[in-house]
Amino acid sequence: MSGQIIDVNASLSRWPLRRLAWDEPAALVAELRGLGITQAWCGSFDALLHKDIEGVNARLAEACAASDGFLLPFGAVNPMLPDWEEDLRRCAELYQMPGIRLHPNYHGYTLEQPVLAEVLRQATARKLLVQLTVTLEDERMMHPLLRVPPVDCAPLPGVLTSIPDAQVLLLNAVRTVPRDLLRRLAVEHGVYCEIATVEGLGGVANLLEDVPLEQVLFGSHAPLFYPVAAVLKLKESALAEAQLAAVTMDNARRLLNPQ
Repeated sequence: MSGQIIDVNASLSRWPLRRLAWDEPAALVAELRGLGITQAWCGSFDALLHKDIEGVNARLAEACAASDGFLLPFGAVNPMLPDWEEDLRRCAELYQMPGIRLHPNYHGYTLEQPVLAEVLRQATARKLLVQLTVTLEDERMMHPLLRVPPVDCAPLPGVLTSIPDAQVLLLNAVRTVPRDLLRRLAVEHGVYCEIATVEGLGGVANLLEDVPLEQVLFGSHAPLFYPVAAVLKLKESALAEAQLAAVTMDNARRLLNPQ
């Protein structure tokens, strides 16, 4: 596979329940570079359970700054905590992040609650991309004391109707969000998804039958998933060169730099 690859779904720091390969930034960068990936958009696993979100975002920004542009930080915002607006402001103004990453299921709110719409409004006003994480871990791997269901995305079309300019990227959505809902979100509301949780033979090609090519991005979910798996999904789907370029690079670049 030729060309560049932008990975829109990676994470830094430690998964709270076990050590992972490549859970140190230098190791993750080396692994991704070895697979032909040229940039990775990163959140932080610390955002899931830590209450000091500013500390989480500061560490994320520092780690990404040390990567010479390879790692791009997406800070956390937890609207269930006080002063989340300040966390969002710092992501945009202090750390110059291109977007934020939300974890509604870990932070205890649903998409139909008004606070989600308010986060989207404020992020949109600041021209921030919003990554909404649908799930992180396969339910079969979850610790019995930390069982976290996937985010229910059914309310999202109604929310986005009132915020038409919002830029939303769903992470780890393909396995759990119904395909007809994914298509509706993409076609009617311009929502993007990525391929980390695509399953089955020809999975990426099958996804493109339902979701427009322009709304599909490359994501590895590293280091929780082995990043080589995402690369292999592209190879075994036998995509045309134009499709590969769109998924691996063009769509991500357009999303960060809208006309």
